[in-house]
Amino acid sequence: MNGMDDIASPRRTKEIIQRHGFSFKKSLGQNFLIDQNILSKIVEAAGLDSTKGALEIGPGIGALTEKLVQQAATVTAVEIDQRLIPILQEVMEPYSHVHIHHGDVLKTDLAELFHRNFANVSKVSVVANLPYYVTTPILMKLLEEKLPVENIVVMIQKEVAERMAASPGTKDYGSLSIAVQYYSVPELVCIVPKTVFIPQPNVESAVIRLTVREQPAVEVDDEAFFFQVVQASFAQRRKTISNNLKSRFFPKDGRERLDALLVEAGIEPSRRGETLSLQEFATLSNVLLKAGIRE
Repeated sequence: MNGMDDIASPRRTKEIIQRHGFSFKKSLGQNFLIDQNILSKIVEAAGLDSTKGALEIGPGIGALTEKLVQQAATVTAVEIDQRLIPILQEVMEPYSHVHIHHGDVLKTDLAELFHRNFANVSKVSVVANLPYYVTTPILMKLLEEKLPVENIVVMIQKEVAERMAASPGTKDYGSLSIAVQYYSVPELVCIVPKTVFIPQPNVESAVIRLTVREQPAVEVDDEAFFFQVVQASFAQRRKTISNNLKSRFFPKDGRERLDALLVEAGIEPSRRGETLSLQEFATLSNVLLKAGIRE
């Protein structure tokens, strides 16, 4: 295909939208990419080749899909907006190795989808220009369901990308950083200006790559409890870890017992949650669990 035919150009995007009488739905957070360079960076970050598959979430009119089908052995694109299905079917007609799936990715049985569509590939990347209002639930679903995914390369709000990649002791570090880093290794690929979208979003974007870990980053005796401890520790950022955990797990009294358990875990009770590493949270949740602390 020559460069003129690429979907991700303002001219071709407008032409497709007008021909199909398509109007953007604010409620679905639709912003279509019109920049070849950014699309190439996304695809390159996913490290696709003819032995791998790609799952795309929210393909829109297929600008990124078009790049994925040129690199991967097979592509499955999940689109929630029924109005886009005929457009995608039309623009993807030249390619036999792409499946268009109409549905909400949050309600889709992904394990079954992977089993059905990716049985013959060595590895799968998830690639997406995600609507900002559902970024976190979609990413957490992909990570928590422990799907056979090599990496997740997504365009998201810059601020959220920075929180996901944040280190302990920084203002962006919080429970989202820990949840993402527990399952994966995040890296910012590039910052993306508003001008490369139709319509332009109100916020800056970034492409982030999450390389999924074979094993979680730290060993915890109870995953659900580990995340409860993490969330409780960030309940009020200005409070010490001792005060935050007290209000969640020791509502009546028990300050001395809590502080003794913190010390046993090697954590000074006056520290704040944002200074603790993943390993410290793991040790702490295991110590509390062993002491019989439950909600």
